[in-house]
Amino acid sequence: MTAELLPPDRQPVIIAARRTPVCRANGALRNLRAHELLAPVLRELLAGTGVEAGAVTDVVIGNAVGGGGNVARLALLEAGLPISVPGVTVDRQCGSGLDAVVLASRLVAAGGSPLFLAGGVESTSTAPLRAHRNDDGGPEFYARAQFVPAGFGDPDMGVAAENVARTFGVSRERQDAFALRSHRLALASVKAGLFDGELVPLPMDTGTVAVDDGPRPGLTAAVMARFPPAFVNGGTVTAGNSCFDADAASAVVMTSLQRAQELGAADALLVLGSGTAGVDPELLGIGAAAAARDVLSAAGVAADELDFVEFNEAFASQTLACLDGLGVDAERANLDGGALALGHAYGASGAVLVTRIFAQARRAGGQGSRALAMISSAGGMGTAALLEYRRF
Repeated sequence: MTAELLPPDRQPVIIAARRTPVCRANGALRNLRAHELLAPVLRELLAGTGVEAGAVTDVVIGNAVGGGGNVARLALLEAGLPISVPGVTVDRQCGSGLDAVVLASRLVAAGGSPLFLAGGVESTSTAPLRAHRNDDGGPEFYARAQFVPAGFGDPDMGVAAENVARTFGVSRERQDAFALRSHRLALASVKAGLFDGELVPLPMDTGTVAVDDGPRPGLTAAVMARFPPAFVNGGTVTAGNSCFDADAASAVVMTSLQRAQELGAADALLVLGSGTAGVDPELLGIGAAAAARDVLSAAGVAADELDFVEFNEAFASQTLACLDGLGVDAERANLDGGALALGHAYGASGAVLVTRIFAQARRAGGQGSRALAMISSAGGMGTAALLEYRRF
């Protein structure tokens, strides 16, 4: 079934998408602050599309655990864009990067053929320490922000992943097998050079960082089975079937179909629909499925019509529960591996999904192929975007 398009001057399209390598927190990218991670991606997007820096309407960037201060503005100036270009930072925690892309698409749909740089960034390694102020004025440090009132449970992420595994009957065996698949697919993709065209190498004092460093070649089913429960005694969620924290940045060029064609773009991802949904915070990992269900229904697209599905693999339990709920065979999702192998760079991860879809669709070359990007967020939310690949 064909989703209805907006007029060409209001139809949002993505004409380029790039990302840094995704590297383990406190690893290869540990000395780069968020704006220093993002700036090279913004520069590369402009160079690759030939867009004049002064022609950018706004820069919309997601970030979850940074120090505030509007990292979008900081990064765009670091990247050499003129002071006339504004920037805005979006925070929907893990969904921030995808929400930034969605926000830009909705601004395009409002009309005027604007052009945005949109995406996300997270330097988990340099994230500031956070503290509440005690009555005496001294600091009381805390590990994470409060996401919902205490009466809603506000579980830690790992505990919520256990809640999902138990509620939706996702076994330890399925979780381990899916996580192992993610590593094997990512390793195969790295070896085949499938990520090369989307990566922006980062020069460091120790040498250029040009590859994702998360996938582990030594993992086997036997190794996976030896990991103990990480969050709940007797549980099924382990360090092996959970993601690890990472540093990364990813962004896209978003404009109207009309302007993309005027710019001479060879191809694009059309944004056919997007949405965000709320769910029980105790089962926060299923938020993406609720959002995706609404988006697909509104567009009249069935799950089995999707050619590509990219889901942020924060935990195998929630990934499988969401795919099961949507009727998507897990073997059809994350064809090059996902965050279980590559890592989860919070505010960047949603934009990484879009970058991965663009690369996959280009390789496949399928005119009109459909893709779904989706991610769950702390506090019981999820965001999804329906995309379609077109060559001009």
